Amino acid sequence: MPDASADWPVFAPEGWLANPHVQSLMTSGPWRKLAVRRRAREFLSRSQPEVIRAADGTRLLGYRNQPQRTHPGRREALVILLHGWEGSVDSNYLLSSAVALDAAGFETFRLNFRDHGESHHLNPGLFHSCLLSEVVDVVGQVRRAHAGRPAFLAGFSLGGNFALRVARSAQEHGFDLDRAIAVSPVIRPRHVLDALEQGWTVYHRYFVRKWRRSLKIKQALYPHEYRLDEWFRLRGLRAQTEWLVDHFTEFPNLDDYLEGYSVAGDYLRGLQTPTLIITAADDPIIPVRDIHALPEVSTLDIELLESGGHCGFIENWGMDSWIEKRLIGEICRHLKN
Repeated sequence: MPDASADWPVFAPEGWLANPHVQSLMTSGPWRKLAVRRRAREFLSRSQPEVIRAADGTRLLGYRNQPQRTHPGRREALVILLHGWEGSVDSNYLLSSAVALDAAGFETFRLNFRDHGESHHLNPGLFHSCLLSEVVDVVGQVRRAHAGRPAFLAGFSLGGNFALRVARSAQEHGFDLDRAIAVSPVIRPRHVLDALEQGWTVYHRYFVRKWRRSLKIKQALYPHEYRLDEWFRLRGLRAQTEWLVDHFTEFPNLDDYLEGYSVAGDYLRGLQTPTLIITAADDPIIPVRDIHALPEVSTLDIELLESGGHCGFIENWGMDSWIEKRLIGEICRHLKN
């Protein structure tokens, strides 16, 4: 647990709020969306869209926010934010964090992965989780445009997995990050797939529904490239993933694809960027055994909380988020040091 003397409060939800499913569902639920959107209205009016072309020609869509010039605590520091699978730059957890960072005086850049948010039209190729190079390249471009000033990277869920992989790849791609923070990151994808299939069906249905919507958009935009009627007849995430791996990737099988974006085993031993993982032992999607199995690495700190669910960390029934305070506290602590 965090030190009570630090720049953020201890996360200690009570009653029903301590339930991992309550935490996980509240963070992305429609009841929270209204509050987040209301708080983000002025922030969104200042968001500047940017389409950035990676070295391989892929185009990714992001949104930049500069803190207002009149902000008394304006900081010359950038925070790049990465969302989870089938989320977007406007997902509750990401948008709410960006608004909090903006209020604290930070410049933010929210990046959509390929085929997430309003970006399906930008690339004919389908998104999959092993497409790391385009994300590394675009994060590098955003960071280099901020050269000479501190830059941080924060990701949630699959975005946390990407943040860990970008942090490991940054120096060999010619840029640095002052610190990377991964919230509830995917560690070993095949274990996440197992958890979704064997756990509460609400999560499985949630991701199936969002993935079907995304691929319907892609098929409508590129009808000659994607004939997905057979895929839409499949019902489970495993069968759906395996079909797409077989038809639209170069991976020989599902297991090789899932291991292709794993950060388990010795992967993080090559990590040079100072990095922090924040996650909960009761996460219903990320098995805690995957966190315990990570190697000890001098550049990696792990903060394992007793509760919080998956990307939850909701403090009260007013939908206030502890993770926002934690991100700001961690970044400010790093800047002070």
